[in-house]
Amino acid sequence: MTKSMNTLGMIGGTSWHSTIEYYKLINQMASKKIGDWANPPLIIHSINIELMREQNKEKINAKYLDISLKLQTAGAKAIVICANTPHMVYDFVQPKIDIPILHIADATGNEAQKLGLKKLGLLGNKPTMTGSFIPKVLKNNYKIETIIPEEEFITQAHEYVSKELTQGTFSDAAKHFFIQQIELLKARGADGIILGCTELPLLIQQEDVDIPTLATTNLHAQMAVDFILNK
Repeated sequence: MTKSMNTLGMIGGTSWHSTIEYYKLINQMASKKIGDWANPPLIIHSINIELMREQNKEKINAKYLDISLKLQTAGAKAIVICANTPHMVYDFVQPKIDIPILHIADATGNEAQKLGLKKLGLLGNKPTMTGSFIPKVLKNNYKIETIIPEEEFITQAHEYVSKELTQGTFSDAAKHFFIQQIELLKARGADGIILGCTELPLLIQQEDVDIPTLATTNLHAQMAVDFILNK
């Protein structure tokens, strides 16, 4: 019998492609520790992605709080938000629940510290790149600086993420664009790159660039597995 594991609540749906990736990674990573004959206890709530596209912050905060409370009541011992952008709700939701939300920026910051990185380029959609929810945690908890693409490229990056990557489309044009952005961020002093969209690591692999990449999805999934297994 597999030793006792913590039940994890997962909030997905933004996009469902990313939720599948989280579910797959958490199960694969856990199975390496507990064996293929077992799997971790997970409770998944998948929202309609249109909620995020409305960009009504109060509505988004309220929804994520409601879901978090339901997951807590259902027995979850911690929550993982299965995407970067919805971490915008963290400061609103976390003080109102009794279980931890495992923050994606903490998973990223821990890995960056291990690699000795001090200045990270952040790629993702517009809310992720221009929001404070990742840079603030990296600065306050890990003393790591974050930079983003120049203003002229923000909209194009957002379009590729929202209209292609989250729809399961991975075009050569998108790959060329993001590799170009990585080179530009490197030229501005970045010593590592945050792939801050769940689908970006599916588009850009480490061998495509000559600078360390931090795939937030993979790091976040490992953080989740460590919690599940009491590590």
